[in-house]
Amino acid sequence: MDQTNPAGDATPAVDEQPASHASDEQLMLAFAAGQTDSFNALFARYKDPLFGFFRRRLADPAQAEELAQETFIAILRLAPRYQPSALFRTFLYAIALRILQAHRRKAAFRATFFGEQPVGREPASHSDPVIDLLMREAVSRLDRIDRQVLLLREFEKLSYAEIAEVLGLPLNTVRSRLFRARTALHDLLRAPAPSRPSSSPAAEVRA
Repeated sequence: MDQTNPAGDATPAVDEQPASHASDEQLMLAFAAGQTDSFNALFARYKDPLFGFFRRRLADPAQAEELAQETFIAILRLAPRYQPSALFRTFLYAIALRILQAHRRKAAFRATFFGEQPVGREPASHSDPVIDLLMREAVSRLDRIDRQVLLLREFEKLSYAEIAEVLGLPLNTVRSRLFRARTALHDLLRAPAPSRPSSSPAAEVRA
């Protein structure tokens, strides 16, 4: 049966090809049209990258998993309004960033009014823990926007155009911010490490 997508363009319908060969955008349009298996394919593609997005920014892996699930729930709710005007992963990470920011606002509120203290970030990989600590601390000292641009580029592997879409920045600003972030990070990593009390928790990298 002939099928067109909600945008009315020439994008092939997902049921004309295996889901594994369909683009993210085709899968999202198919899910919005009622094909639930298409969302399962998107979930399989992005569950690990999305968990990594939160894990690099949060201390608690369980919290990272919870926010990743919350992001997928938001995708489910927003699916009927999805339009393929940008890549699906741009849409995905923009939602993830908003959820992360909302989580941090709630955490700040709890810390202010209930005295809850944030837990220091744990290593997210099995590499040298000393190198992990130095890198996390250096990244945490970057300007907030520079840090967001750097993390989205180096870890989420978004293009400059995608980063501009997610953060609402001009493309040239993304380029200049990324260059500045890389330069600053290089300088921070070469500088002598400041002395720290042995009991101080590791810094949490903020997006």
